[in-house]
Amino acid sequence: MMPIKHAARFLNGAAFKPSDWGDTGLPILRIAQLTGKPFDNYFDGTINRGLLIRGGDLLFSWSATIDAFIWDRGDAILNQHIFKVLPKKNATKNYLYYVIKAHAARWADDDAHGSTMRHIKKESLSNKVWIPDLDTQEVIVDFLDCEIARIDQLLEKKQRLAALLEEKLEDDILRAVTLGVNPNAELVLEDELEWTSHRPQHWNVFRLKHFFRENTQYSSDGHEPLFSLRMKEGLVPHNDVSDKEIPPSDLINYKKVAPGQIVMNRMRAAIGLFGLANGVGIVSPDYSIFDVHPNAHAAYFLRLFKTEPMMAAFRLLSKGLGTGHSGFMRLNADNFGRIRVAVPEYEEQRLISEYVEDRIAQISGLQTKNDQSINRLKEYRSALITAAVTGQINVTTWGKQGQTDRRLDEIEEAMQV
Repeated sequence: MMPIKHAARFLNGAAFKPSDWGDTGLPILRIAQLTGKPFDNYFDGTINRGLLIRGGDLLFSWSATIDAFIWDRGDAILNQHIFKVLPKKNATKNYLYYVIKAHAARWADDDAHGSTMRHIKKESLSNKVWIPDLDTQEVIVDFLDCEIARIDQLLEKKQRLAALLEEKLEDDILRAVTLGVNPNAELVLEDELEWTSHRPQHWNVFRLKHFFRENTQYSSDGHEPLFSLRMKEGLVPHNDVSDKEIPPSDLINYKKVAPGQIVMNRMRAAIGLFGLANGVGIVSPDYSIFDVHPNAHAAYFLRLFKTEPMMAAFRLLSKGLGTGHSGFMRLNADNFGRIRVAVPEYEEQRLISEYVEDRIAQISGLQTKNDQSINRLKEYRSALITAAVTGQINVTTWGKQGQTDRRLDEIEEAMQV
C-alpha cells in the first residue's frame, strides 16, 4: 500500500482563456471531449511539452466527470481539470487506469464535504492504494481487460435493445394512428394527403379545421394559474417545472385555457409540442388553443400530431425565419387547419387511443426492466474492478471457480427482457 502519487506523476492541464482559443493549431482537450463530444477550440501557440496528449496516454478527469480514460483520438493539448498520468517505474499505465476507476469517485465524494461541485483535491493523491509487483499488475490487468470486455458486450446488447424498444414503440404508434389496429383492414391509395400514401378504406379525409377551432380569450388580470407545455409531460402547472415566480401583472393578456382544449406551441409544433388542458388557467400568448369537436377524440389526435409524418406536414406549413427545427418558424392556426388527415369514426379513435396507451405501458415496462439490467451490470463492473485492484479476489482462480460466469448469468437471468 502506498500513496498513489508515489506510483505516478500527475500533470494538470493549462488554464486556457477564451482569448487563447482559435480555429487552427492543435485541438484543446477538455472534459467534454473525454466524453465523446467534438473539438471546438484550438491553440497554435507554444506549450509545455508535457501538456501534449497522444494516443494511448492515461488521463484522469478530476473535476465534474470523475473518471480515468485511455485517450484514442489523436494529438491534442491538455486543458485544466484533467491530469495527464505518467506512471513511475513501480506501476503500469493500464493498472493505474483501473486503480483510478476504482477509487476516484470515492475520493471526490470525500473531498466534496457537502459541496455540489465534485472534484479531486490535491491531498487525495496522498491516499494509499495497492501497488503490487509489476507481474501481479499485469495479471490483474489481463483479467480485468477480459472480464470488462465481456460485461461491456452485454451492456452494448442491452443498450441496443433500449434503442430497438424505442423504435418499436414509435412504429407501433405510427401504424395505429394512421392505419388502425385491424391488420385485415383494406387499404386504399390516397392522393389528398401530403404526409401518407395509404389509408384504411373506411376512414374519411378531413381538414383539421373540421375538428379544431381556435379559441382566443385573454386574461384581464393575470391571476389565473399559469401552465407550460413540456414534450413528455404535456400541459403542466408552470410552478411544477420552474422556480421562477412571475407576477400577475406580467401575465395580463396571456391566453385563457379550459379543460378539454388542445394547446399547440406554434413555434414548436414541428417537433410535436402539443398538450391537453385538464384545468382552467392561462398559457403563453404564443400558444394556440383549440376547442375540440365532439367527433374528435383528443388523445388520439395528440398521438397523431407527434408522429414524424404529421410533424413533417407542420414543418412545411410553418412560416418565418430559419428552419422547421430552429429559428423563428411558426405554425399559425389557419395553416394548421388546412392540413388534411384520414381518421376513423370517434369510437375507433377511442379504441386506437386505448391500444396505444396499452403498448406504451407494455414497452415502458420492458424499458424499465432493461434499464435495471444495465444499472446492475454497471454496478457489477465497478465492483469487480475495485475487488481486483484492492486484492479482495484472487484473479488467477476466479475464472476456474466459475464465479464470473455464475454472477453474469444470474444478472442476465434475473433481468431478462
